[in-house]
Amino acid sequence: MAESTPELVVITGMSGAGRTETMRTFEDMGYFCIDNLPPSLLKSLVASESIPADEEGRRRLAVVCDARNKSYLRELTRELSRLREEDVRYVIIFLDASDQTILGRYKASRRRHPLNLDGRTTVSQGIRLERDLLRDLRQSADFMIDTTDLRPIELRRRIAERFSKNSAQQGMSVVVYSFGFKHAPADDADIVIDVRFLPNPFYDPELRNLTGLDAPVRDFVMERPETKEFLDRWRALLDCIMPGYVSEGKQQLAIAVGCTGGQHRSVALAVATGAYLKKRGYNVHVTHRDLFRAETRGASEASAGAGTDPGEVLEDGGREGDPR
Repeated sequence: MAESTPELVVITGMSGAGRTETMRTFEDMGYFCIDNLPPSLLKSLVASESIPADEEGRRRLAVVCDARNKSYLRELTRELSRLREEDVRYVIIFLDASDQTILGRYKASRRRHPLNLDGRTTVSQGIRLERDLLRDLRQSADFMIDTTDLRPIELRRRIAERFSKNSAQQGMSVVVYSFGFKHAPADDADIVIDVRFLPNPFYDPELRNLTGLDAPVRDFVMERPETKEFLDRWRALLDCIMPGYVSEGKQQLAIAVGCTGGQHRSVALAVATGAYLKKRGYNVHVTHRDLFRAETRGASEASAGAGTDPGEVLEDGGREGDPR
């Protein structure tokens, strides 16, 4: 596939069979997603340069096309044929479920079936009509997923296994950030760890104006026996809970490491935590929420700008831009 051509996924199938959940899964995988796209716009959308590219320079696109009427499906079939003639590769995913399952889902959601346009069609009649409309499209699908007995998390996992370029671990975005309790709590974090029990470098005049990104502070924090014992237990806890978050399908996880001011202890340990998780195969970004508030007279340039730039976690526990 040419780099300028999006990887196109057409999501279709029975209403109530999981099209919306499927679209959200592709969105989480980095696809540009559009719901209820008119078939006539497929070609122009594929050719559009406004679709953002991923880090590999590819533009990936997923569209949801449902059954409105026979003319809509004829137009969809025609437009897909044109794309094929122009060497645009695409795949069709068809979502299906038993009539009874779909009926139960509609009863639970209390929504009207999309083919009940005049208000006179029951849900059961709409299901039968839609199944008849989609018969040919179902036969031409590249992948058919029956969601009758699938939970949403199982559907997401099945799609990710087939279409995601990342491992399950890499599919979860992990943000590790340091913060200071005296400024504000970490309200948006899933996990908050308080490291104020460790000795504070602030009370050492030679370290007060440095940060946890500077080697003297990092050494002060990391070489203490209290810190080494804590890290052993903290890493064991991470090894226990992180696979559970992945298996439950969590897409984003925020870990906050807090000390008093968010300048010394929390910064050093947030970097160490990020480095450890990266070695374990997770997609990790490290940032420091309150470091811009620190008084850093004489500190390194790395400390001065670390409040806004998340940086890259390095193997030695440092940070891109750190002159160490």
